[in-house]
Amino acid sequence: MNNSQQRGSTLRSQIRRAELIAIGRRLFADTSYDALSMDDIAKQAGVAKGLIYYYFTSKRGYYLAIVEDSVAELVARAGGDTDLPGVERVRRTIEGYLAYAEHHQAAYRTIVTGGVGSDAEVLAIRDAVREELVAAIAEGAYGRREIPPIARLALVGWLAAVEGTTLEWIAAPADGVDAADGADGRPDRDRLGALLVRQLRATLTVIGEFVPECPPPPLPEGPFGQADDLAPVTGRA
Repeated sequence: MNNSQQRGSTLRSQIRRAELIAIGRRLFADTSYDALSMDDIAKQAGVAKGLIYYYFTSKRGYYLAIVEDSVAELVARAGGDTDLPGVERVRRTIEGYLAYAEHHQAAYRTIVTGGVGSDAEVLAIRDAVREELVAAIAEGAYGRREIPPIARLALVGWLAAVEGTTLEWIAAPADGVDAADGADGRPDRDRLGALLVRQLRATLTVIGEFVPECPPPPLPEGPFGQADDLAPVTGRA
């Protein structure tokens, strides 16, 4: 086999593997890990079971590949737009994070909760994505990914609250009335984003009090950063 043929074979394998992962993401979005057998997966994918073993070795290997693919998409959504100004990048990070959670709810739950039975490998993947998201926020807020330990702990605490809030949000019925007028219902993504930005602004302000070399950045602009949204935190009217 010449080099051109090898490259073609490798590309086809990569495409086929990506297709199987995409199918797995859809399957595990609707069905629990334990309820899906490899026979079920192969039937739904329209392939021989041996092909899945060829690419992923086992059901567990297949599942971990799906989780890793989901994490990569979450990080790409939340950590993209690196050429934007820092404060706008922070806003886009939160926007991308919530968009991913809203449109990939099963994958988001797996990433945040640690997957099947708090799987150690899935937990390690989750911890890695948390570190990446904290670093993305730090880079947007301070222009650097490495920050003092107490500042990092504060951002980790904010992110933990974001995870809990987002899990509760995606579990709520989507057809409720927005709570802007006091009625019960699930707030839309922009409104939740505004809430999380306010909480982040408060966290960054407290960090600045404890770590003077990490002052809070200027107020963000855009749908998640209107002055009236931030007034209770910043004192702006």
